[in-house]
Amino acid sequence: MTEFKISHDFYVRDVLEVAPDLLGKDIVLRIADGTFVRHQITDVEAYRGVEDKACHASKGKTRRTSVMFEEGGVLYMYLIYGMYWMMNIVTGSKDNPQAALIRGVADISGPGRLTKSLSIDGSFNGENLTTSDRIWLEDNAFKPSFKTGVRIGIDYAGDYWKSVPWRFYVG
Repeated sequence: MTEFKISHDFYVRDVLEVAPDLLGKDIVLRIADGTFVRHQITDVEAYRGVEDKACHASKGKTRRTSVMFEEGGVLYMYLIYGMYWMMNIVTGSKDNPQAALIRGVADISGPGRLTKSLSIDGSFNGENLTTSDRIWLEDNAFKPSFKTGVRIGIDYAGDYWKSVPWRFYVG
C-alpha cells in the first residue's frame, strides 16, 4: 500500500461533495499473483439518503442496505438482473445512508462491465477502503474537468429524482 491511499476523512463527507471528487482517483486492486492494477475513475452517480427515491435506502434499513447506513469508506455491492454486481462507495456519517455508484473507469464503461472486468463481486460488500489490502482508492493528484447529467436507469424514482443532475463524468 502507498502513501497515496485515500484517508477516512475523504469518505465521511456528503455524497454530493465526494462523488465529483472521486473523478480522477485510482481504484487499486491486488490481484491473485500479488501485483496491483489501477483504474482511473471517470463516471459516478450520487445517491443521497432516505429522501432520494432512487436510493436503495429510501425504503429504510434492510439486510441488503444495512451497509449503506455505516460510516463512509466502505463498499456497498448489490446484484442486478441476477448477473451484474454494482459497486458503490458509501459516504457520509453513520445512519445517514449515501453512496456513489462507480459507473466507469478510463478503459471500461458501464457499472456491470466494470465489476465483471475487475472481478469485483458480492464478497466485496462492506469492504473498508481505508484498511483493505485487496481494494482501495488512491489520490494521484489528477483533477479532471467534468460534466454533470441525470442518473441513468432510474425512471421508477419519479420525475424529480430522475431529473436531478447527480451524475458526474469526465468530459
